[in-house]
Amino acid sequence: MAEIRIEQVRKAYGRNQVVHGVDLNFRSGEFVVILGPSGCGKSTLLRMIAGLEDISSGEIVIDGKVVNQLEPRERGCAMVFQNYALYPHMDVAANMGYALKVAGVPRAERDRRIKETAKIVGLEDFLARKPAELSGGQRQRVAMGRAIIREPKVFLFDEPLSNLDAKLRVQMRVEIRRLHKRLSATSVFVTHDQVEAMTLADKLVVMYKGNVEQVGTPLEVYNTPRTRFVGSFIGSPAMNFLEGTFAANGEQFIFDGIPIAIDANIGKRHAGQPVALGVRPEHARLVPAGTPGAIPATVDFVEELGAGRVIHCDINGSSFAVAVADHTTGQTGQSVALELPQQHTHLFAQDTGLRLDAVASVTPLKVLAS
Repeated sequence: MAEIRIEQVRKAYGRNQVVHGVDLNFRSGEFVVILGPSGCGKSTLLRMIAGLEDISSGEIVIDGKVVNQLEPRERGCAMVFQNYALYPHMDVAANMGYALKVAGVPRAERDRRIKETAKIVGLEDFLARKPAELSGGQRQRVAMGRAIIREPKVFLFDEPLSNLDAKLRVQMRVEIRRLHKRLSATSVFVTHDQVEAMTLADKLVVMYKGNVEQVGTPLEVYNTPRTRFVGSFIGSPAMNFLEGTFAANGEQFIFDGIPIAIDANIGKRHAGQPVALGVRPEHARLVPAGTPGAIPATVDFVEELGAGRVIHCDINGSSFAVAVADHTTGQTGQSVALELPQQHTHLFAQDTGLRLDAVASVTPLKVLAS
């Protein structure tokens, strides 16, 4: 196990800066997930930790040692790639033990560690098979076994589940989490899949356009998104947004002439300011048309999800989704109304995208990441 510190790390390709002064601290034994859309810099950051990308500026410290100038093999990290990176002409045992062979580990010790690792990843009966004879999930287990056998200080996962089908992804998520519990090693896992992030992470790091948007536990990030981007990126179906302004008295949010009650303490501080109000689909309530204080809407279409349904409504041209547990609520073309419980509304400044109840004293990300 090892602590990882990332201090003002930047990466640029010529004039194109792709990672902007990132500060993060990962505790020993933590499972950290770096989440973000394609091109946000998450894989670049992981590769800089591994030593596969040079750092333009800043420092990366692993287990108390600055590793900027160290070769990948000297950093105590083991990496699991999206494409498995297995040797097709070698069997499972040879693939898992190859790094030990290169390091000059005696044959008897190699065999012992191969057998132990195969047991951990459930491949005891497949050691003589070639990669072509394995399923996608089994190949991914070989890749993880090859990392485990090195007994690293840090595990690095670069979107390892992206090539698997939906059922296998769920299975491998459970296996990776069990493996982490067993090994207690510091792990950094990169993904664009918010379900993977929410289910795996002890600490969640959300990146966007080369910046760290928020750091926290999955529930902290889900329940209190620091920016509008985080609110929109975490959660499925995605958070709804209505754009408007605070009333002059600060007690209401005005959307297209419709008043919506909000936290007056926030509203009075930002009276007249353009604002985006966010509500998650599971927190909005569908009520009969004409309900006092509710927002008039029309059901546009309905998505059946088996365990429930998502009702997509139209509010004066703006789309708004509501998640419900039953299969009878909401019919296409029906006039309805929406209630937005104040305790579940999120308010963001339209110009900066920052959460408004945090704007007055936004905590620096360096502190959030500790």
